[in-house]
Order: sequence, then structure tokens, then C-alpha cells
Amino acid sequence: MTDAGAIYTYELATNAWALILEDASYQSYSLLAAARLGEGSVLCATGNLQGCVKVFPLSCPSQGKELRLEEGKIHSLTWALRPNQEPHTKSLFASSQAGILHWLEVSCSPPGGVTEVSVERRYLLPLCKQRWHTSVAFLPQGGLLVCGDRRGSLLLLACSLAPGSNTKEKREAESDAALAVPALPCKGAEPGLDGEPRLEGPTSLLFGLHGKLGVTSVTCHGDFIYSTGRDGCYRQLQVQGQQLQVLWKQRPCKGLEWLEQVRFAPDGSLWGLGFQASDFVLWSPSSSEALLRVPCGGGHRSWSYSRCFSSEAFAYIKSGDVLVYRRGAAPPRQRVLKESLHGRELTCVCHVGTVTTAGHGAVSVLVTGSEDTKVNVLAFGEQSRSVTQLAAISDHISSVRALAVTSPVQQGADGLSATLFSAGGRAQLECYQLLLRSDCSASGGVACQLIHVASHRLDEHWDCKKNRHKLIKMDPETRYMAVVVVAGANAPSLFLAAACSDGSVRLFQLLEPAQRLLLVAESFHHRRCVLKVQTFTHQLPGGARRHFLCSAATDGSIAFWDLSATLDRAAAAVEAGSREMQPLALGAPATIQAHSCGVNSLRVQKTAAGRYLVASGSDDGSIHICAVSVEPGSAAPPGGSAGAGIRVLRQLSRQRAHAAHVTGLWFLRPDLLLSASVDQRLTLWRLQEGGLAFQGSRLCPVADVAALECWEAGEQSCHCVVCGQGLEILRCPA
Repeated sequence: MTDAGAIYTYELATNAWALILEDASYQSYSLLAAARLGEGSVLCATGNLQGCVKVFPLSCPSQGKELRLEEGKIHSLTWALRPNQEPHTKSLFASSQAGILHWLEVSCSPPGGVTEVSVERRYLLPLCKQRWHTSVAFLPQGGLLVCGDRRGSLLLLACSLAPGSNTKEKREAESDAALAVPALPCKGAEPGLDGEPRLEGPTSLLFGLHGKLGVTSVTCHGDFIYSTGRDGCYRQLQVQGQQLQVLWKQRPCKGLEWLEQVRFAPDGSLWGLGFQASDFVLWSPSSSEALLRVPCGGGHRSWSYSRCFSSEAFAYIKSGDVLVYRRGAAPPRQRVLKESLHGRELTCVCHVGTVTTAGHGAVSVLVTGSEDTKVNVLAFGEQSRSVTQLAAISDHISSVRALAVTSPVQQGADGLSATLFSAGGRAQLECYQLLLRSDCSASGGVACQLIHVASHRLDEHWDCKKNRHKLIKMDPETRYMAVVVVAGANAPSLFLAAACSDGSVRLFQLLEPAQRLLLVAESFHHRRCVLKVQTFTHQLPGGARRHFLCSAATDGSIAFWDLSATLDRAAAAVEAGSREMQPLALGAPATIQAHSCGVNSLRVQKTAAGRYLVASGSDDGSIHICAVSVEPGSAAPPGGSAGAGIRVLRQLSRQRAHAAHVTGLWFLRPDLLLSASVDQRLTLWRLQEGGLAFQGSRLCPVADVAALECWEAGEQSCHCVVCGQGLEILRCPA
């Protein structure tokens, strides 16, 4: 469409232009939207500055209809397909002045033109500066539609047609008398006080979800809604109880800040369409590669992309010219190199659980974190011995240093659910719910659904604080070095302990209904970087439980904290309705000097006698074992002597157990310890009266080993995973 109000078509096969329609009332400013009907014909809609909308078929433009919606210009036009819609009808949405969104139903006769254009409903968009819609999609189940606007908000709107609406009076306008056409009434709406049709508001609103640059597209696929925006992210949502719920968000790749659409390939994989600098890019997040890249000048232009049977075309306007890029069916790509799990070294790994599948046998689900700020959910097939990526998380703004997961809960016969925590640089903490189930059609034999539950930043409320110039701001370089779920905490309360680089040990409580992580307690006892934390629960004879925390720092010391009273007090405050609280003091712990330098690994194992073995590995390659017991008595009060209930029974150490940092320890049995080190050795030790006895060692091909995780793989055996500059999974006897 040109500035003169003319509409042209270009036939790619014959390289010929054809004038379709010209109207002087659409000069200077006009909108154009096109859609294909079920039988293959094309419908076009145009809007102008006078509030007029013209709808006509491309095959016979003279057989169209024109109507005036409101005074003032039409800001946007969008075609949408309604579930169970007749082949000769189409839904059109138009945004006019004052944030009014009009839903038009367009009917066509099979041989020719448009027979009817009626206004089904009118909606009122949220108040903002740029108040018009950018995308609309009907939900497959019917009765609802989701709309994205220029402010970055997502709206859920009711769209069920009124019974007998086809018999109501529908006002239309003839194309030769557009300026004399009055505004159409909204079908099914009751008139307001001023006689105008009633405007409907959203049933659910997520204001500014995609930022101030706006929503670019909304797509429904399966049972989920996918939205994209110029914030460079796409989000997966679902409708729960007439409310929009965000499950998770994803950034396809760095630099793709202008994300326009998501589309789904025939195999079900997701593609992202957007602009990276001055190039149009078709990106595949699953393979982390650009499937198409066209230099077009950037996203500030009109464009269209089409793909059919492996052939594709991209049309855009540049310097007043219409340019078309075409590419035919390309030969299938042959992979020479296997794609990497992460872009940089892995820093942490944890095992979620094992799902039994029909075609793939037992599949173990792992989660890995990396310096590339990504978190990957992986499936390891024990039969195929292959690792498949199930999902990727890119919410972190800095490196991911630690992962923690709750014990999985069985969901049906072939499903699991668990809560996942990820933490790292910039004092950022994220929480997700993992839903896993057996699915033979899914990659790896397991279907994974991620739901974002909560997030936390230590400085997230800094800008809202009063008199902040009198306060000391949290160090922006603070990192979470390790996190652990407090074992055995009373349901429904869920607590998380974190080791921080600023010398503190922090305790968080997850408020799942409010989708918040609340800081409930902290202590700066170590006064230096805390590297590791572990927890254990002691069962008292009367059935009560006491919760303990072990923390290790760069000076080689290990502290023991009694958290029982602190957990009870925090849970009681939340039950009383408190949503903000001053962090409690953890008190003075019991401390032992286990090493002469930093502790890089920490593990706790309960023995048959009711005692606890605390194993630690240090920077100097030594391994220290400490046997402790819990003294009978009540829990220490908050702020009191938190280490009063711990008694150290015995200590032993093995100097030069490894030639470099010991970065992983795991008790296979109370008398069998597995250790991993940066020296690329995986060593098995037996715990005896005289100390640690060497049992065997093997070379690990993974360089810079950062973490070790083990889980049972049947009777008398287990699987071990080592991560660092790569990932290795092996089976060893237990």
C-alpha cells in the first residue's frame, strides 16, 4: 500500500505488478492487513485517519464493505481465526481512539465479495500513552481471547457470542458513502448512560509484562499461550480460573532484542523470528543456530515472512522499495559437531529424579548450571546412554553458581514434580516447579513443563527505600556460592539456605501462593566468603525434629547451626499474615577448624548409630571427616547459641588425598566415600578406624571439575555425574 492510497499486488511467478484498489481517503496514512480464508481466497482490510475500515476480497475489490468505527484514526488492524469458525467468515480486530478495541465479524459469499461486516463486541484497553492492540489470538477451547498491546501488557477477554446474535440488527456501510456511515452498535452489549454501547474490560490483565516497547505477537499452541515482545523474550502462559498465569520466560539468544514472533516447526520445535541489529533472523533455540539471516536494515519497517514445504520468502520495505528474499528447499543439514550443552564451563549439577518410560526405559532427569547464565534440564537415557535437552532457563543475568531441588513427588504412575532453585551472581535467586512425565513422542522420552514460581534479588527494593542515602547498599558483586533445601522442614513451609560471597549465611522461605521468596534470617559469623552449605535433620525420641545447618568458608572453618527455633518462628510469622519481616539472627554456631584454606566440597551422612559424618574437601587437596552427635534437649532460641546442641565426637583427615582442589564429595555408603578433584581423578575411599583407606581411582576426562552428584541406579550400584569443562556420567558400585 502506498502513500497515495493505492494497493498493488506483485506476482512472483511472472514478476508483474497489478493495481488492485485506489482510494483518496486512504492517502498519507493507512493500515493494511490480509488474511486467507478457508477455501483459499484472501481478505484485505485497510484503516485510515477518519476512523474508517474497508474490507474487501483480493479477487474482487469492488465487492467490499466500508464502515466508520469512531472519530479519529485507526491505530492497528489484526485478523484472527476463531475456533470452529465457518470457512467463509473471519474475525477482524481494530483499535480506534481512546483505547477502544472493536471485534468485527466479516462474512463472504463463496463466489464473490463481502456480504456482511458486523461489530460483535467492543473492549476497553488499559489506560496508557500508546493505547492500541498489537496482536490477538482466540484460545482453542473457545469463550476467551488473549490480546497484547503497545504498552507490553497481556489481556484476557471474554469472547463468547451472545445466543441468537445472528438475528440481531447489524449496521453496515456501503463503500461509496463511507463518510456518512454512523458508528456501529456493539452486538450483545447493553447501552450505557450516554446511549453508547457498553465497553467491556479484561477478565485478567498482566500490565507491562513485556516492558514499555510492547507485545509483538500472541500465539496459541496446544494448551499454552506464547507471547513475544521487544524485550527480547518469549513467555509461556496458561489460563487458570479465568486468569493468565505466566509459566516461564525464555530469551532465544543474546542480541535478539527485537523478537517478533514464535512459530512451530512440523516436528514441534519452536522457532523465533526477530531482528538482530540490522538483520532479520529465524532462530532455532533447540539447536542454538540461525536458520535464516537476511540483512534488511532492522525492525523499523513493514515486513512479512512465509514458509511452506521447506521453501520460504521474506518481504520487506527499504528506502521506498519492496524487496523479496526467496529460498527454495535446502538439502538436510548434516551435523559434523554435536552441539554443546552450554556456552561456557558448567558450575553445578543436580539430580531431580528418574522417570520410567515405555520406549526408553529408566530416564534420569538432571539440571545443570553454567557460567553462560543458562540452566538446562537434561534427560539421561540409561538404555541409550544419551543426554537430551528438555528445557532451558535464561532468567539469570549473571553466572549460575548453585542448584538445589526438593525431593520429587510422584504424580500418577509415570510422572514426577519437584521444586528447583537456582542461584548465582548479582545475588539472584530463582525458583521453578518442574513437572515431568513419560511421553514417547517427546525428545528423550520425557515431557518437561517449567513453571516460574518466584525470584529474589537482595537489592530489588533498594530504589523504593526511604532515606537510602543513610544506608549501606548491598554489594552488587555478591554471589550465591551454594544453596540447599532445608531437609525435613514442616510442610507447607519450604526453606532454603544460601552461602554468600559477602560472608553471610542466609535463610529464605518460599511463599508459593504469593510467589515470593522471603529473607527470614541471616548471619555474618564467618566474615569471609562462605563457599558451601549442607543441612541435616535429627529425629528426637518423642517424634519431634531438629534442623541443623553446616556452613564452610574460605578460612577452612565449618560452622554448625541449630535452625529449629528460627524455622518455627518464621513459619509462625507467615501464618499470622506477615509478608515483610526483619531478618532474624541465627546466633552463635559451634565451629571447628577442618582445613587451613578454603572448603570446596561438603557432604553430610547419617550413620546407623544416629550420628552424622561431615566430610569436607579443601583447596590443598585434603579430605576431612568429622563425626558429630546431637545433644538431647530443646532447640536453641533464635539469636541464642545456635551450636549448643552439637557435640564433636571424632575428627580425622587425609592429607594430599588429591593433587588439586577437592571439588566434589559423596557418601555412597556410610563407610564408602567418593571424591572428585580438579586433578581429574575420581577416587573411592573406605572409612576405617585409622582413617581413609584408598580403594581405587580412575581418570576423569572432564577438566576443571566443579561438582559431583550421585544417585541410586538399582541394587548395589549408582550413577555419578561430574561436571566442569564438560559432563561425564558413569556407573559405579555402591
